[in-house]
Amino acid sequence: MIEELLAQPFPEANFHDDTGCGGPEYRVRILRASQDFWDDDDGQVAREADADLRAYLDALIAALTARWGEPLVVDLLPYLRAGHEGEAVSEPINCLSQLTGSMQAWPHRDTGRWLGLAIGQGDKELPLELLAAVGQTLALEPSASGRS
Repeated sequence: MIEELLAQPFPEANFHDDTGCGGPEYRVRILRASQDFWDDDDGQVAREADADLRAYLDALIAALTARWGEPLVVDLLPYLRAGHEGEAVSEPINCLSQLTGSMQAWPHRDTGRWLGLAIGQGDKELPLELLAAVGQTLALEPSASGRS
């Protein structure tokens, strides 16, 4: 699925559905999702779901690291702050920064794209999601966004 995601053309128009979202320069796919946590008063179900998704994420990171080398660890909080301050933040970095604080990313300079993996959550009651994102490599360059 990762290879397919990297190879797919970006959609011509923005979309958002049960599988993820995308637009002319990016695509985000939900690889796995937990249940929601509306009735999880003590947080135990959320902790278990987080552990399950992290185990899957760790296995994916290990497999991709063996194949492509060490990933970049991308701090997404500066992008979140920039967006809140009215600065333009490219997608999918903007979307991801609203769901998680960091991601592991592998630039593929030969294709001009990068692949990122993260676990995100829209709010504490919503499902945790293991996300795979593909964007244009330039979006990860510090000079492209003013972020460092």
